[in-house]
Amino acid sequence: MKLINPFLVSGYYGPEYFCDREKETQKIIEALTNDRNVSLISPRRMGKTGLIQHVFHQLETRDKNLRCFYIDIFSTQNLHDFVITLSKIILGKLDDYSESVVRRLSSFFKSFRPSFSFDPLTGTPSIGLDLQVSQSETGLQELFAYMKESGKRCYIAIDEFQQITEYPENGVEALLRSYIQFLPNVKFIFAGSKKHLMDAMFSSVNRPFYQSTQKVGLKEIPIDSYTIFALNMFDKYGKNLGKDVFIYTYNLMLGHTWYIQYIMNLLFSLNQTQYTIADVDGIIRDTLEEEDATYKTYCEIIPKGQLRLLNAVACEKKLVSPFEAQFMHKYGLTALSSVKLALKALMDKTLILKDEAGVYYVYDRFFSIWLEKYNC
Repeated sequence: MKLINPFLVSGYYGPEYFCDREKETQKIIEALTNDRNVSLISPRRMGKTGLIQHVFHQLETRDKNLRCFYIDIFSTQNLHDFVITLSKIILGKLDDYSESVVRRLSSFFKSFRPSFSFDPLTGTPSIGLDLQVSQSETGLQELFAYMKESGKRCYIAIDEFQQITEYPENGVEALLRSYIQFLPNVKFIFAGSKKHLMDAMFSSVNRPFYQSTQKVGLKEIPIDSYTIFALNMFDKYGKNLGKDVFIYTYNLMLGHTWYIQYIMNLLFSLNQTQYTIADVDGIIRDTLEEEDATYKTYCEIIPKGQLRLLNAVACEKKLVSPFEAQFMHKYGLTALSSVKLALKALMDKTLILKDEAGVYYVYDRFFSIWLEKYNC
């Protein structure tokens, strides 16, 4: 299928529209097919979801009998939410709908009380679930037992996995680990965007998931391969994107996948076949105007000390040493202890990120440019 705009900002439409990630794809596939769970860690909007869907596409192409499930638990608040969300994804795909299946589900799941129905407009079958909060742990046990009994090879990707550390129930990590380690036919991708939380979960000796996965990090797509991909994609549609235009965009966005894709998407949608750096600047200017009210609201609700540091990091673009006297003096940051507290708070809110080279930067690239525009 040829898309109207090949630069996707959400969803997955096949390998033709997926750039690079060959090493990461192969590493994850080799881990899963050799019975190793994976922890996938990267900032949000760097392409985790797309990579997972690309991996699943490759796996399902090789073997039509296996089952792949993707679940995003970012919005879940407790174990009950987690179990319901996971069960809705699995029960709709692991089985075909039939009366015999419904009877089997009803007898198997004592805590869920599943019900079978058809959409009155589309005729699409669905399974309804009714799980009491007090039965959440039992429901989770039944769900994993059901998957194990099915005998089918399954791969489950749980995105924003660090969210389970926010659940009010005690021992959720240990509970999940106790079930997962006894599922020989089910392997997991635990994906997360908060590096410090994910690292603690999988690298701390006193945590249940310690050394239970193969770790895969997700960095920027290399500029050379990304440039070739972008230029070729424009060319396929009879458009000409200059190499200098893409490199300018890549560097301005610090190689962050979603922001690059977003600009390329808007650039591609312009009613023209030749593109310049001025076109990119125009897109960014329009975006900042659209987001101006939102960014002003951010600045109103962020504490003043944190906002002062955020402005400083935006002006530096990339910051290596936030506690050096020269940097602090330059931006009027007087107390070292206050800077340390502010930096921790901004990183906890994912407003500032730190890459593997120890460089700090403002996560939202458009917000960073907006801050730089008004404060530098």
